Amino acid sequence: MVSDFERFTRAVEQGSSAGKPTSQPASVTAVTVLGGGADGKLLAALLLAEGLSVTLFSAYGADMDAIRSTGGITLRGDGPTGTYQIDRDQSSSIQTTAQLDTAVASADMIFLTGPVHKQRTYAMVLADHLRDGQILVVAPARTFAALETDWLLHVGGCRADYTIVELQHLPFWTEINASTLHLSSCNSTTAAVLPSGRTDCIQTLSSIYDEITVAPSVIHSGFSDAGGAVESVSLLLGGSLIHQSGETLPEGAVALEERRTLRSLIETERCLALLETLLQERRDSARPYGVRDFPDNNEWMEQYSGTISGSGSRKIPSQDQAVDLLHCAVVGSLVPLQSAAKLANVITPATDSIITLAGASLNRKLETAGRKLENMGIDVGCADITRRHLESVARGER
Repeated sequence: MVSDFERFTRAVEQGSSAGKPTSQPASVTAVTVLGGGADGKLLAALLLAEGLSVTLFSAYGADMDAIRSTGGITLRGDGPTGTYQIDRDQSSSIQTTAQLDTAVASADMIFLTGPVHKQRTYAMVLADHLRDGQILVVAPARTFAALETDWLLHVGGCRADYTIVELQHLPFWTEINASTLHLSSCNSTTAAVLPSGRTDCIQTLSSIYDEITVAPSVIHSGFSDAGGAVESVSLLLGGSLIHQSGETLPEGAVALEERRTLRSLIETERCLALLETLLQERRDSARPYGVRDFPDNNEWMEQYSGTISGSGSRKIPSQDQAVDLLHCAVVGSLVPLQSAAKLANVITPATDSIITLAGASLNRKLETAGRKLENMGIDVGCADITRRHLESVARGER
């Protein structure tokens, strides 16, 4: 039997292209990337390789100093390779700046990169600087990034007619060494737009992604995010239960460097069983929202963990990187799933336990810091208010 809530979410999808007409530019020629970390540098280089005018913004002196001191961003491995110049007057190059208003003023498309807390900060400070027709791209988006970005812009008083694109992950896994990024190809990513119906702007991104699966709405895109499950299990349980990889090695043997991958950390019976439980809870939580079309578990896991070795593999992060990754996996993927599940009266004991375990491991209140529907102006205690909010968000209104 179809629930009232599911009927509502289907109606939202069917009518989600209504509302204000798009005023986005006919073509994208100028892009700005917010964030000078590995994600920002990767996107800036890829976009310059496609012949676009690229500006890279960071408010952090250490980021800018590191980029400017090398004179360029070097890509190696899969994908385009070479060194992409910085701040050259006489040739095509990435222009760097620490002035946000200047960086976004003439941009057709603006990328919000980095960890969840930085994406939130960008959304808040952009409210005073956006103009009609600009496209915001959140990458990597994780769960409900477009909803949260739209809410923060609204809270900041933004009145521009913008479009938000959420991309579930970047075109490549990256391993950074100084100014050099070593790339490993990802599988296809899922994307969605808010308001729904403005999917033409995703075409611009197809030049840097091998394949983009366009979801019907940001609800579908958010539930398709299995990254939090894969990353939290591999980082919390992989090292402690299986030493440093899932392989059974002879005494005294050391795993080959090429097999020190995130996928190797989950290749045990315990980890795989827990992952299957977490993915099933995501499926169960998505069903009341009318979302059912997911890949099988192996395909879903590989999309976020990469291959076991070689091209397409995702390297094990350093200790500092692992802390940041686990934090984002929980606040950006697992907590919003938990929030949506509570709204739909679905229990998620495994997800709840991982959130608690990660919080204790990092000594942080991750559930409080996570993306929650109630923190986006959606009252999970009242179905009618929740439905009105979701419907208005789907139309690009508040």
